[in-house]
Amino acid sequence: MADSVIQLKCYCNNMGWGKVGENSLAARLCSKTPGTDFKIENDKSYAEMWMGTYPDLPSYVLKTGEDLQEVLNNNKEKLIGKQVLDKFGADLPFLPKILSIRAALPLQIHPDIELSKKLHKEDPEKFTDENHKPEIAVALSDFEAFCGFKPKADIQMLLDVECLQKFDSDKGKWSDNTLREVCKSMLTASEETVASTMKALGDLSKGKLGNQAYIVDLVPQLIDQYGAADNGSLVALCLMNYMTFKPGEAIWIPADGIHAYLRGDIVECMARSNNVLNTGFCPPADRDNVDTFVRALTFQQHDDKKPVLERSKCEHTSTGKSYMFHPPMSEFNIIVTELKSGETDSLKAVAGPSIMFMTSGQGKMKADGNEYELQTGYIYFIGQGVEVSYESSSQDFAVYRAYAE
Repeated sequence: MADSVIQLKCYCNNMGWGKVGENSLAARLCSKTPGTDFKIENDKSYAEMWMGTYPDLPSYVLKTGEDLQEVLNNNKEKLIGKQVLDKFGADLPFLPKILSIRAALPLQIHPDIELSKKLHKEDPEKFTDENHKPEIAVALSDFEAFCGFKPKADIQMLLDVECLQKFDSDKGKWSDNTLREVCKSMLTASEETVASTMKALGDLSKGKLGNQAYIVDLVPQLIDQYGAADNGSLVALCLMNYMTFKPGEAIWIPADGIHAYLRGDIVECMARSNNVLNTGFCPPADRDNVDTFVRALTFQQHDDKKPVLERSKCEHTSTGKSYMFHPPMSEFNIIVTELKSGETDSLKAVAGPSIMFMTSGQGKMKADGNEYELQTGYIYFIGQGVEVSYESSSQDFAVYRAYAE
């Protein structure tokens, strides 16, 4: 019978948009995770450290080297619990990550369950599961993102600018379907059209753009990263909310929600899936079908307030020193515990599995009758029904815990 608290070893991947060498928080945390033999090379980009059971980059038991999913399969009732088993099965329904972002990720959506099933059936090598992938991102450093669509009035104002008028064929008849067609028009525009439009945007007077004047400043940044002819730049700049976050602030992305993360370090957590449709901020050969992309778009988030995910009171904490993010999805919540040296907090048991990871500091954890060391980069699986207490021995103790119930 497996222990209810299991220390894990996890790994970091290399993606071109990741931060390089020691600049990558994902890499630094991975290098501090015991048992990985992970060494940072200063000429490599490090993007994501994954923590969970998804087969692309699974976590392993530190003590035995077993795949965590095998342990869960053999101890379902004890570690997952009936409530979560009945809802989601024995696979962990969530996937936490640390992302370190140097350059914009592809402009993307994560398809909903219906579309994921269709895409998986048609191309199981590319779309490796049938699930949706709503997600949240919590900033660990200053974080920038394109997320959701601007208010319609702002988009209409921009499309009245001379260099953008060619993308609006439904003048005066605005709806979300109009926006879908504008998005398609931008994503299918020729390289010459995109390049000339980007130049014209960069040359605009800020005074003519009102609250959209920031576009002029972002044009050279996007051109520097992906060239002047990337279709994603037009969609992001003209149709999407540009948002900035300080550490501790968060956003959520629904299934089919358009987004592109620009820079920063984040905790990301999502439903257990790796399905994605990309249409920009990537080479043309890596882009997915535009018709499929635009048909799937959701318009839930139509201003820069709707993607913001506020922290809420944690119902499990005994001292109030923990708070939580409760996104509008059923697969997971995240508890964040931040302590100063000598402070403690106790958390009541949750009725499902969790993964706890330390982003900074040191201390100890008591759970299931045992005491465990906590250091930056340490990661633990915690089974359902286990009470947990923390004690900090540093001023910067920060623990994130993703769980399902």
